[in-house]
Amino acid sequence: MFAKLQALERNNTWQMVPFPPGHKPIGYRWVYKIMYNSDGATERYKARLVAKGFTQVEGIKYKKTFSPITKVTTLRCLLNVATSYNWYTHQFDVHDAFLHGTLQEEVYMTPPPDLHRLGENLVCRLHKSIYGLKQTSRNWFLTFATNVKYANYIQLNADYSLFTKSQGKSLLR
Repeated sequence: MFAKLQALERNNTWQMVPFPPGHKPIGYRWVYKIMYNSDGATERYKARLVAKGFTQVEGIKYKKTFSPITKVTTLRCLLNVATSYNWYTHQFDVHDAFLHGTLQEEVYMTPPPDLHRLGENLVCRLHKSIYGLKQTSRNWFLTFATNVKYANYIQLNADYSLFTKSQGKSLLR
């Protein structure tokens, strides 16, 4: 938990600010999971700070939540073409992906006990999305799409989650 809090602070996920009148901060909870190796041995213990997004009010703490996801048909077609042309494919996982999405709305969260000091009336003003917020997946996709477009990829209208880029005779997806 301590390592996760440090990572969130290093990522500038929030800023401790005085509690603003007229706002109600959302709560949080810790979610724990045990990660296992393929042989069944315990690999590590995982803790994740999750906002209680179910308390968010539409239009006040978030506006839009829609985020496109890859269509299974698109993935099948892409893998079929890649196999037919003997293309190199690579899949990767973005560590703590949702934490890279920038919040547009003003969202406050009650501070975890390690950040809360007695006598202070401070809350966490969220700058980045965290797990549990209703708009988190949308913010992550917008951040991802902006960066991919900056690298000259083109977003396709047929499937908004598919981006292509031509370089000479090469086509990147």
